[in-house]
Amino acid sequence: MPLPQVNIIWFRRDLRLTDNAALYHALKAELPVVPVFIFDTNILNDLQDKQDKRVTFIYHALQHMQEQLEKLNSSLEVYHGTPEEVYRKLLKKYQVEAVYTNRDYEQYAIDRDVMIAELLTQNGAAFRSYKDQVIFEYKEVEKDDGLPYTVFTPYSRKWKSTLNDFYLSSYPARKYYRSFYQQKPVTFPSLEKMGFKEAGLDFPGNAMDGHLIEQYDRTRDYPGINGTSRLGIHLRFGTISIRTLARKANHKNETFLNELIWRDFYHMILSRFAHVRAGNSFREEYDNIRWRNNDKEFERWCKGQTGYPIVDAGMRELNTTGFMHNRVRMITASFLTKHLLIDWRWGEAYFAEKLLDYDYAANNGGWQWAAGSGCDAAPYFRVFNPTLQTQRFDKDLTYIRKWVPEFDTLNYPAPMVVHEEARKRALETYAKAVKKQD
Repeated sequence: MPLPQVNIIWFRRDLRLTDNAALYHALKAELPVVPVFIFDTNILNDLQDKQDKRVTFIYHALQHMQEQLEKLNSSLEVYHGTPEEVYRKLLKKYQVEAVYTNRDYEQYAIDRDVMIAELLTQNGAAFRSYKDQVIFEYKEVEKDDGLPYTVFTPYSRKWKSTLNDFYLSSYPARKYYRSFYQQKPVTFPSLEKMGFKEAGLDFPGNAMDGHLIEQYDRTRDYPGINGTSRLGIHLRFGTISIRTLARKANHKNETFLNELIWRDFYHMILSRFAHVRAGNSFREEYDNIRWRNNDKEFERWCKGQTGYPIVDAGMRELNTTGFMHNRVRMITASFLTKHLLIDWRWGEAYFAEKLLDYDYAANNGGWQWAAGSGCDAAPYFRVFNPTLQTQRFDKDLTYIRKWVPEFDTLNYPAPMVVHEEARKRALETYAKAVKKQD
């Protein structure tokens, strides 16, 4: 019997059947489309926590997609293995004309896609990738001389002047659902079979709260209130479309839109600067910093035992829920890099392990911003004062009392460092590193 002739839609960071660029193009082509997802062991094997909340989130999202596909007499095919292993199986199961997928900008993803494209080419199949997780990518927003922006504000101005309805339009994939490959439901490998357990966490929904977005510029900095969207995990795994969210933000709140532009900015930086993808400081002279890298102090920071309540509240929120308020992310990152003089890469790796919405481009960019080594017009002199940050953004101690209930008792530790002394030490250390480069 001849193999079924098909196209494949390879889902990765785009776990939805609506407004999906690659899915739209695959369904519009003439052949039946087989939906595929791979639990990539190259990634999963590095996860220490076998109740990783993100794996559970992905699994639930796939189950939701499967329910939708079964109503269309189709099925998602979910595999557990390396992409190369899986595609060798798929090439034996189907006569594949093309694999459609949406682009990913991290180094592993780039290398993986090059390898799979070569494998497909060797077997007479094509590899077709599309922009989906950002509004603008690569060189779509750049200076007039063709150089990339390295400071956010001028980038954002060019981004907004370039924006029009075309870039915000949804892909009407639903019109072509009849093109899904018809087959009976295919059984997923269980979490247990893949070596994981159900995390048992209530994840934030992906409904967009219009009132919250309208109020975002007035509420986003206060961790003690429900003032942020909590949509980060949905953007990370594509259970919501960036175009849908950007359309709403564009009409309701420029501050919220700016947060989406930051995402594009950091992905652009990642794609244009290979040394950042490799884990180096954007400003390379900052790799000369003589970090203290004290293991015991790092452990206290991780556990939320620094003696600074706003820092400890953030770390405990992260450890418990997989989320940390954006303002507090800046405070905790500044404390680690400036007060403790611990390499920003240590903190970046810890956030990578814990954050539900972990995204390398944004996480790396945020940490380098806090450390002073990244894309920021300001020099390294910014050192957040945790006490002043508390007075400004949690003056009633609502957030702190929730996560550090013992902060005003004898059971709470004394501050690890004195702010003014730590600030002075940080500025001297940074100055030496920059001077060395000069």
